[in-house]
Amino acid sequence: MFSNSPALQFQEELVRTMMQIERSFFRLAETVNRDVLIICDRGAMDASAYIPRDVWEGILARNGWNEVDLRDARYNHIIHMVSAANGAEPFYSTDDHTCRTEGLSLAKDVDTKCAQAWVGHPYFDVIDNSTDFETKLCRMIQAVCQKLGIDAKDRLQNNSKKMKFLVKGPLPGDEVFPKGSQDFTVVHDYLQTSTPKMQVRLRKRGQKGHWSYAYTVRHPELQGQVVEVRTPLTQRDYNNMLSQKEHNHFTVYKDRRAFLLNDQYFQLDCYKDPCHPRCTGLIFLETYTTLSSAELEIRLPKFLHIVREVTGDPRYSMFNLSLKEGWQNNKHFCQSLAGSDSEESLDDISNTENRLILC
Repeated sequence: MFSNSPALQFQEELVRTMMQIERSFFRLAETVNRDVLIICDRGAMDASAYIPRDVWEGILARNGWNEVDLRDARYNHIIHMVSAANGAEPFYSTDDHTCRTEGLSLAKDVDTKCAQAWVGHPYFDVIDNSTDFETKLCRMIQAVCQKLGIDAKDRLQNNSKKMKFLVKGPLPGDEVFPKGSQDFTVVHDYLQTSTPKMQVRLRKRGQKGHWSYAYTVRHPELQGQVVEVRTPLTQRDYNNMLSQKEHNHFTVYKDRRAFLLNDQYFQLDCYKDPCHPRCTGLIFLETYTTLSSAELEIRLPKFLHIVREVTGDPRYSMFNLSLKEGWQNNKHFCQSLAGSDSEESLDDISNTENRLILC
């Protein structure tokens, strides 16, 4: 049986070895008094792409591992560079590649499985073959810079931007979603800040009883850009920081589904009770992309009823949605969001507060 095969033993030992090497680099990074960026060519979840699901779950059980720790908590950012076998076939070759033995069809299948192995990570970028190779590399570097909060200015092309869409329920059945979709429970809490121009929040994200924790600081808008810096937390630090909770906001509860479709990574958020009545039934689809609106529209899931794009619309900002009080004459309402083209007054926005799904 496969469960007792040398291939299984190899994958299990490979993950153990990989994690030990990573721990060595993590410890070395902690010994220097400067910022350190550790880049891993492969990650622990990659092994799951080469073996059946039940065998992978057996490896997790034997070693006391879980996917939330291996996938979400261990790495800050995942970038999948799509193989040339998928979208740039003329450039795929096994010639002069001693480590590359897969034919085109197998290479494409393995590439898809490797990408699916990371579906569910909160910060997952897929760099496809829609551009030439040099631009592809620039897009990858830009994605890293964006997550680190580094302004690359005009040195890199195709800035990735977050796109947000309002979705009308009810959602279709699970069977229409792409294979490998991952479901999570997400909890957000806004914290007190020294200035109203800065937003700070905690996030708890869980799957099958395992949780990861993060702290996000959203800095004031500068030259049309908003920088968010995210820091992983331990459960202890998360619990301690909850004492700084901003009491003008509700805790935000969501069901989140992450999936990969057409080489685009999507996250579907459904607001849950308890929440303000304005949030009842709200569903959002989010993605990061370098594509134009027309190009992205082709990749959007056709099985969802997408009402419209709401990127930058203050009515659909989680910060404003979570406010306990109404928006009218509310000094905490944040109207200025990067990317918003709205010219509506606060009064106009407040008048639509209780009919957001129909807007």
